[in-house]
Amino acid sequence: MGKLTDIQIRNWIKSGEQIAKTDGDGLTFTLSKSGTASWILRYRFGNKPKEKTLGRYPDISLQDARRLALENRAQVQQGINVAAEKKKFKNQEANIWTVKRLAEDYFEKVTSRLAKSTIKGRQQQLRDYVFPKIGTLPAKDVTPAEIVDITERTSNKSLHVARLVLVVLREIFAHGIARHVLEINPCAQIRANSVIGPRPVSRARIMLSEAELKAMLPALPAIGKENELMVKILLATAARIGELVKAKWTDVDFTQRQWTIPAENSKNGKPFIIPMTNQVTLWFSELKEIAFGSSYVLPIRARKKTTKDAPMEPVTLNAAINKLSLNLEDKCRRFTPHDLRSTARSHLGALGVDLLIAERCLNHSLGGLVAVYDQHDYLAERRKALELWSSFIDSCEIGKKRNKQESEAKYYD
Repeated sequence: MGKLTDIQIRNWIKSGEQIAKTDGDGLTFTLSKSGTASWILRYRFGNKPKEKTLGRYPDISLQDARRLALENRAQVQQGINVAAEKKKFKNQEANIWTVKRLAEDYFEKVTSRLAKSTIKGRQQQLRDYVFPKIGTLPAKDVTPAEIVDITERTSNKSLHVARLVLVVLREIFAHGIARHVLEINPCAQIRANSVIGPRPVSRARIMLSEAELKAMLPALPAIGKENELMVKILLATAARIGELVKAKWTDVDFTQRQWTIPAENSKNGKPFIIPMTNQVTLWFSELKEIAFGSSYVLPIRARKKTTKDAPMEPVTLNAAINKLSLNLEDKCRRFTPHDLRSTARSHLGALGVDLLIAERCLNHSLGGLVAVYDQHDYLAERRKALELWSSFIDSCEIGKKRNKQESEAKYYD
């Protein structure tokens, strides 16, 4: 070797002509039609011509190419077919079960038994917190220390998400053991309490009283028309905030007075019809007037962030409710959008609504044999119950007192 120089190589690359120039002892510099410059080692093995690509120039310099050629020729003299070994290694790499590949296989196998929202959440957790750290590592080589590190780093942003990340990693590695991809689950002896501390005490769900509703509802205009209408719709329909912000006008039927929550927006992955009372129909109509032609019932407000038609973020309403709570002081406890759902359920019961109907108003599964044998969705009964509830909301907004006997008489009429 030693026939070529760096100046020659740079000139050949500059000319762009397809060439193959030998440096001696089988080391050859090649330049393809597309302009790719590479080093090739040509040799004979078993009395047959062979060649192995050592790498590209200038990633591998002339000096490095000569060193690699000498090392590979030494292996050939020891009876090793270096080209075949490289191919074998590449095939082994392609078949390695990395953490990312194992996760993809896990999701492929469990999609039939997990809710879409659960799968989406777990995939997002892996993408944000796991794959950047160990996604390309062979699953069998992941250590408990690496799992602990990921859990701790995630906990700096959210203790709740850190626990979810540990759960999905434990399941993915258990899936790997079942597939005989690895022998030990690196999560097996890791406990969230030992890594990030005990689980925080769950916040008690708030059910706003009649007195609190009478203080809160008249104060809603202070947080803006759109926020006011959102709070009223959530309260009157017992819907989830995510279901409302993702709603499109194609889901709202003003003629039939029905709001359909499509399967992809529903927590249980099934479509659900909410009967719209006169009040809710009016509130949706008001929202349509200020939607400015958007396909979404609640379009994104920060138009500068995107030119696309998109729904607003749920946190927008949280911020508005926080502002409202400051104004209400001790007249009404601070509540979340989900507390409006709890409030609706509590008052439906107080108004005399049947337990089964009240649960279906919240799209709760009836469970057990009832869910198996009773496929009737009680649309008419739910409409009647929600009309009673909307009437109660109206009376709270205008400060009218309504007794339980009067409400029950109207419900059972």
